[in-house]
Amino acid sequence: MKIRLGLTFLATGTFLLAVVSACSDDDAGRSPADPTSSATPSAMSPSTSASPTSPSDAAVTAATSLMETYYAVVDELRTDPASDLKKLESVATSTQLTAQQTFISRQREQSRRQTGTTTIDTLTVQSVNLDNSDPDAGKVPTVVLDVCWDVSKVDVLDESGKSIVPQDRPDTGWTRYTVANYEYAADPTGGWRVVTGEDLEQAPCADS
Repeated sequence: MKIRLGLTFLATGTFLLAVVSACSDDDAGRSPADPTSSATPSAMSPSTSASPTSPSDAAVTAATSLMETYYAVVDELRTDPASDLKKLESVATSTQLTAQQTFISRQREQSRRQTGTTTIDTLTVQSVNLDNSDPDAGKVPTVVLDVCWDVSKVDVLDESGKSIVPQDRPDTGWTRYTVANYEYAADPTGGWRVVTGEDLEQAPCADS
């Protein structure tokens, strides 16, 4: 399922996006089990995505909404040094939460901040797995999403206001996120959190 999103968020500062694929050994036990695809990716327009008609559709809708909120929260925290890092807990957990907390804290210690906006151009659903048989062992519902981002309007400034973005920074690219719901039984809609992220080596925003 491929969804083209005409949505703009505050900058992710994504020459720094490698941080989203960082791993934390302390949280390894919290990561969900490998997802099993229950659907083959197919093209879809946002205008045709009406009310969810199945549990899988509902999971995709909730995970996609969470992904958008995740970007907005991360961007706010990277842009405003006074914003509360606890906001990350509303959109991320496990490896992703630790990676973002570490990265943003380091950025603030170095008096760096980002400006500008990023665009999420395309979101592709790679798999949906609604197995909730053993949350403690990581068997929880997951949705795997590929996000194509564009940070051509993003800048990152040092303490003096000088840009530190390398001239050869790629302005577009893909990141694969695993979104999981450890509270699925009690909260199938609002319990989704981003668990991991991995940058992909593929043509930016290319049709596949």
